[in-house]
Amino acid sequence: MESYKTQDPEVYSIIKDEILRQENELQMIASENYASRAVMDAVGSVLTNKYAEGYPNKRYYGGCKHVDEAEELAILRAKKLFGAESVNVQPHSGAQANMAVFLGFLNPGDTVLGMSLDHGGHLSHGSKVNFSGRIYSSVFYGVREETFLIDYDQVEELALKHKPKLIIAGWSSYPRDLDYKRFREIADKSGSLLLADIAHPSGLIAAGLYSDPIPHCDFVTSTTHKTLRGPRGGIIMMKEEHSKIINSRVFPGTQGGPLMNSIVAKAIAFKEALDDSFKDYQKQVLINSRRLAEILMKNGFNCITGGTDTHLVLLDLRDSGFTGKDAEKALSDAGITTNKNAIPFDPQPPAIASGVRIGTPGVTTRGMKEEEIDIIGELIVEAIKNGENQEVLISCKKRVNDLCSRFPIYKDLLI
Repeated sequence: MESYKTQDPEVYSIIKDEILRQENELQMIASENYASRAVMDAVGSVLTNKYAEGYPNKRYYGGCKHVDEAEELAILRAKKLFGAESVNVQPHSGAQANMAVFLGFLNPGDTVLGMSLDHGGHLSHGSKVNFSGRIYSSVFYGVREETFLIDYDQVEELALKHKPKLIIAGWSSYPRDLDYKRFREIADKSGSLLLADIAHPSGLIAAGLYSDPIPHCDFVTSTTHKTLRGPRGGIIMMKEEHSKIINSRVFPGTQGGPLMNSIVAKAIAFKEALDDSFKDYQKQVLINSRRLAEILMKNGFNCITGGTDTHLVLLDLRDSGFTGKDAEKALSDAGITTNKNAIPFDPQPPAIASGVRIGTPGVTTRGMKEEEIDIIGELIVEAIKNGENQEVLISCKKRVNDLCSRFPIYKDLLI
């Protein structure tokens, strides 16, 4: 920060304030995490200066010897981490990774079968406000109302009826494991390609704590932040037979020059994930999320599906008298960052919502375990139930600050 402290004090102030926010509050948005200093240093390295359109040893610019080495290293490590046949590490995001698959194997108007956004799916799985729903014909599967679990019989029925060119197995707010083998069987029956979007559980998959999609799917896309704890970005894993088409749809199909600083940071994150300590970390993420769900349910709240197999808990507030918007605001005032989230069959509009999505990757990265999760659970309950009582929320925030001070994360960045 010293480099721009005097050169650009306005930017310095913004970044300093964000460091303080991340340092002093509990970051519990399920799609967020804390990258290591090594990852962040790589993102800010001289590789940000290099244009490298194309692929290793097939660039459209000179001077790419070292960035070729960086990209090849990232690919090699990703293959080892996930057991993938072929990998593209250039996508700038998970949504752009999905877009490359769509453009590679679908024509405009082709049918896509994905999980409904309001049942836990993602915008890029066919939502009408997204490219995936504007260019392609979308059909959606969902969950059973009595269990909130995916209705695989419905998936099969829809697949056989609509014969989608592509089926997507993936989610952004579904707290349970997926049966990729069943998805493969359905895709084979309907003559469909199968894409697994593992943006959320990728870290758990890398650690062997969640079902592995690689043996069953034609394509697997992911972000590299979230549970994988790397830089913001995307990745595509695929069968070797699909690599030429996919690579051409990333560049020049959807992107220009790759972000080489981000790619080398991905390489670092993959190495971190290959270490045994990463498996221990992911085990603790699961212990923490399951314990948090238990605490919330013991205090009278409902959790979608009655628990979790993942890093997230989806709180159902319909019987509590609160909305997701209310809860998000109360928790924010108490120093706990979450996001309101629609639940399946939600009576509220998305801007209000009846749920709150809460994740444990960030607090686990800070070193928090069961004892701290007990405290956090109590704070969440107290804040939501006293959302209009500023005195209580101020007290909760002080306890949050005290807890965070025991588990510093970026304090040394403040100069």
